[in-house]
Amino acid sequence: MGRNLRFKNGLIGWSFVLLSVVLISVFYFYPMASALLLSFQSGTGRNLEYVGFDNYLRLFNDPTFITAVKNTVIYLIIQVPVMIFLALLISVLLNDKKLMGKGWFRTAIFLPCVTSLVAYSVIFKYLFGTDGLINVMLMNMAIVSQPVQWLTDPFWAKVTIIIAITWRWTGYNMIFYLSALQNIDNSIYEAAKIDGANAIQRFFIITIPMLKPIILFTSITSTIGTLQLFDEVMNITGGGPGNSTLTISQYIYNLSFKYTPDFGYAATVSYAIVVLIVFFSILQFKAAGDKNA
Repeated sequence: MGRNLRFKNGLIGWSFVLLSVVLISVFYFYPMASALLLSFQSGTGRNLEYVGFDNYLRLFNDPTFITAVKNTVIYLIIQVPVMIFLALLISVLLNDKKLMGKGWFRTAIFLPCVTSLVAYSVIFKYLFGTDGLINVMLMNMAIVSQPVQWLTDPFWAKVTIIIAITWRWTGYNMIFYLSALQNIDNSIYEAAKIDGANAIQRFFIITIPMLKPIILFTSITSTIGTLQLFDEVMNITGGGPGNSTLTISQYIYNLSFKYTPDFGYAATVSYAIVVLIVFFSILQFKAAGDKNA
């Protein structure tokens, strides 16, 4: 009787999750496995042949791929820490009970992350154009004597991309920090005030340690998003000038649809992103002191 009951309960449980398991397997695991098999093949269209690890060996001798990796890592090590710190700082300011109009400020800062990727990228392209609003303002304020080549200079093009993705995603991370801050007991801050700790000391000694799990979470999700960066580069600079802003995801697109189609090698490059994500995620877990990483 007990065995039949356990079997019945198990059957009921599986009936609830079976559809989800099937859908996840069909739309996630099967494409991942297919892409992995594809990465060991080469050719165009359906004329594919197995080449073993040739595609993976090709990565290390591909100057365009190496350039794309360098660019993507530059975005990662500069933009992600800046964005995380800004989101943390803004969330602390907007968590102040004495601040008037908190709801308006929170909405205004969060709005960029719900805008269309293509739409805001095109707007940034016009804003940072040679005759764009940014150059007009800088010249009117006598900060620069001639227009800054935001989109055609390799250095400034990277800066433009970093500004764009920071503008869009800071508010997204801010929401996580605000939610976490509201769960910290205010008596901890009151006790610190009594002990003579100022606002800066409370921020670094109390706020940051208390938000450590959320900071780790947002750092990893931001790392994953940056390593997959595509829309901004594609629509603002097109990967130029001279591949100076090219990302790994854009290179995958180029290999599949812009150059002579090479889906096998494109799949190989896509798995390079997987390796980088795993590497940087483990690195961040170790930096955060997670013993299970």
